[in-house]
Amino acid sequence: MKVFKRIKKVMVATLIAAMTLGAVTGCSSSGSSSSGDSKTLNFGCTNFSDSLDPSSIVNAAWCVSRYGIGECLYRFDQQMQPQPYLADSVESNDDNTEWTFHIKDGIKFSNGKDLTPTAVKKSIEYTFQQEKDGKGTAHPSQFLKYDSIEADDESGNLTIKTSKAYADLSAVLANPLFVVVDVDSDTDMEDQPIGTGPYAVVKKNEGTSIEMEANEHYWNGDVPYEKLNIIFIKDATSKYMALEKGDVDVIENISNSSDLKKVKDSDKYNVSEVVGGRTGFAYINQKEGSALANDDLRKAVLMSVDDETLCNTTVGGMYEAGISVLPSSLDYGYDELKDATPYDVEKAKKILDDAGIVDSDGDGYREFNGDGKNIELSFLTYDSRCLKEFSEGTAANIEKIGIKVNVQETDADTEWNKLTAGEYDLLSTNWLTVQVGDPIGYMENWYSKSEANYCSYKNDEYDKLYEQLLVETDKDKIKELVKEMQQILIDDGAALIHGYYKGNICSSKSVEGANVYTADYYWISTAIKPAE
Repeated sequence: MKVFKRIKKVMVATLIAAMTLGAVTGCSSSGSSSSGDSKTLNFGCTNFSDSLDPSSIVNAAWCVSRYGIGECLYRFDQQMQPQPYLADSVESNDDNTEWTFHIKDGIKFSNGKDLTPTAVKKSIEYTFQQEKDGKGTAHPSQFLKYDSIEADDESGNLTIKTSKAYADLSAVLANPLFVVVDVDSDTDMEDQPIGTGPYAVVKKNEGTSIEMEANEHYWNGDVPYEKLNIIFIKDATSKYMALEKGDVDVIENISNSSDLKKVKDSDKYNVSEVVGGRTGFAYINQKEGSALANDDLRKAVLMSVDDETLCNTTVGGMYEAGISVLPSSLDYGYDELKDATPYDVEKAKKILDDAGIVDSDGDGYREFNGDGKNIELSFLTYDSRCLKEFSEGTAANIEKIGIKVNVQETDADTEWNKLTAGEYDLLSTNWLTVQVGDPIGYMENWYSKSEANYCSYKNDEYDKLYEQLLVETDKDKIKELVKEMQQILIDDGAALIHGYYKGNICSSKSVEGANVYTADYYWISTAIKPAE
């Protein structure tokens, strides 16, 4: 047996008056807790999902983890290495297809029920059943394919027999899609999931906030605050203003460079920042009949976009420009990749002219084969991590070659639903590319046989390499396969790359321990506490 041991270690909340989505007002003085005492933490963030059911949508699973509601069997450290959490050890058989996790003793859900292997089994199976029934779009099968799960409550063991070999299944189960919740609870999963985290949901106020309280049964030390308010704030500048006014104590991701500079230059705040594994990019819809299924149009569009200016000027250096779906900071051969569509507006125009994609009526916009019908691209985006600014700047670039682009701002949930339905031409998003410590699941976005291929991309060689990747357990060979796959995507113009994101969490001096993590799965934890 191969053995992997990485041992590591009630008060109803009230809303701040006049807090509404996108508008923040308040009269607290900055530099002190917005609640007026040290018993309440107010956390301002973008609303990524109206549901808290981890199976319903990827964003919901992430929110359950980020808000400190639920936890996974393993947890990533800053080097994206999985460390024991709800489980304290894992063993695998020689061919890496049978994995036995020992569930840590003495852990309870926030409702007081014991965390048992059976409870973990039910939680995992619930998420998969929701996917099978079409009730959830989280797609856990993108990361884990298993034949059976067996629970032995007496020994404390959970055994998963997988349908393929995995290099390290503990890393897979560190993904928030596998956050453990009590599926037998009588609470509504969408509004009040029951987890093992330091805080428990009291009330969800649709679209505005979540009222939470300390989990009195928490297993991993004292919970610093009696109350926690997750307050949804629509745009980045409003988040900064809320922190400045003292309406919130901590905020995630100030994505306006001038606002972030003000926070960094002030002695009133703490700033935690990291260049992680996130890529900002736009999906390109290549389904049959869509405009961007045309190779010449797609290539010209990519060549019209000035990535360096967008990253360095438009979003003020919040991103690093790049050419691949994986960040240059990751060890997957980025420096050996060749850009197939470098920025060149005149060459882009010539490609379109030669392809007969011309402006026949002189209105400034091109048509296919001069048919008199302007090409119009729909570009979906939402206001998070500079995506709105990228979309607007990219659209302005593309219009310079005579292609009309209609930018539509929506919310994260609606955008995701539009993505899964294929109702877009371009769709701006930001992904953590190594969600389970490697990019295998992320690269499935462009695997033609996958339900996660929402852009209808197809390349037989890419598919062949991806299928090799699925059965490969040697890490060096995995890296080589991923490098080859990246180059294929670049050559085919499979995605429009914005750049590589620098994440941040900012807090008032009344708080300590508010740090940003490489994984971006963890916002609220017991590390955040009143400053001494």
